[in-house]
Amino acid sequence: MFLSGRQSEILEIAKAEGRVLVEDLAQRFAVTPQTIRKDLNDLCDSRVLSRVHGGAIFPGGTENVKYEARRSIAATEKQAIGREAAALIPNNASLFINIGTTTEAVGEALRDHQELMVITNNINVANKLRLFPSIEVVIAGGVVRGSDGGIVGEAAVDFIRQFKVDYAVIGASAIDADGALLDFDFREVKVAQAIIANARHVILVADSTKFERTAPVRIGHLSQVHTFITDECPLDSLRRIAADSNVRLIEVSRSADSDLR
Repeated sequence: MFLSGRQSEILEIAKAEGRVLVEDLAQRFAVTPQTIRKDLNDLCDSRVLSRVHGGAIFPGGTENVKYEARRSIAATEKQAIGREAAALIPNNASLFINIGTTTEAVGEALRDHQELMVITNNINVANKLRLFPSIEVVIAGGVVRGSDGGIVGEAAVDFIRQFKVDYAVIGASAIDADGALLDFDFREVKVAQAIIANARHVILVADSTKFERTAPVRIGHLSQVHTFITDECPLDSLRRIAADSNVRLIEVSRSADSDLR
């Protein structure tokens, strides 16, 4: 595909920030929104970007979007998902929280819980929750990934296998239409698989941009979780899998719409 200078720059912005918005790009390049939409359509038709409402995202492939950019993608939706997940976890419970910006939102929403034991391989979650005396934080050992503070590797897997907890909160970098849960780092995936295997109730948290992305390493399948919380699920295939596998699907945007009626 031949890219114009502007399209090449749009692609680089998307790689760095994870998502680009039509209005922002129109202002940046001093062109009309229609011009930007054509650029995005060309980039999406060539499968280097994926369209989302109001713009496009860098879909990944073999490399993840940078951590700070991931935090800003669908930030409001992640906060709502985090609150919904936290509401399902009672006081006096034990739980795993793994790596991810959406799982971090769950950790933020757990601050007022009492007598929790949180086992995590996410330094960011541990650093925030350690400030609350009613929450005991246990952190896994292993290799610390400099990009996002995730703890990965065989030592982390062995550590996780020592526990059997009430709940697990897991994320995924991408979710395929066939229900496959995907990520980028096979070392992280091994830890996530150990977390799934050693929790009585697994809560998957993922915003709707994850349906537009792809990643090369398989964590598992939607049918392996008990509750799936997202802002919106646009794929009928995933709805069918959830229904057939007795997975509770919670869409926080629909819940919010119902509350407003």
